Amino acid sequence: MAKLTPYFYSEDAKGQAGFYVQALGGEIRDQMTYGQAPGTDEAMKDKIIHMSFTAAGVNFFIADTMHEPPGRSSALDLSLEFKTVEEAQQAFANLSEGGKVIMPLEKQFWGTLFGRLEDKFGIKWQISTEPQAQN
Repeated sequence: MAKLTPYFYSEDAKGQAGFYVQALGGEIRDQMTYGQAPGTDEAMKDKIIHMSFTAAGVNFFIADTMHEPPGRSSALDLSLEFKTVEEAQQAFANLSEGGKVIMPLEKQFWGTLFGRLEDKFGIKWQISTEPQAQN
């Protein structure tokens, strides 16, 4: 069995990871800069070569891109499912700050809250609540 950990490439890894930790609750667990690697260009020494952090109880990795700017993809969303309406609403509001709402967080015909957004770093998120048992 494998473990999936989303890995972001960023123009500002410290800022982006900090945004997710603040928006979703979590912590920066470990980080290494390019300056810790042998032969690094002086201009890159403070950039992140690898960082691990948790946000909303999920493990993530992130690094500053060194060779090309990070691209935006329409082929992938990250989906977070919350136990409560309040948690989902707070996460949606926090992640959409500075970004754009694609689909407002609203109750859907299948019985959960669901919304979709693109954050200010170009990452698309789906936010939902857990399905409730039908009586």
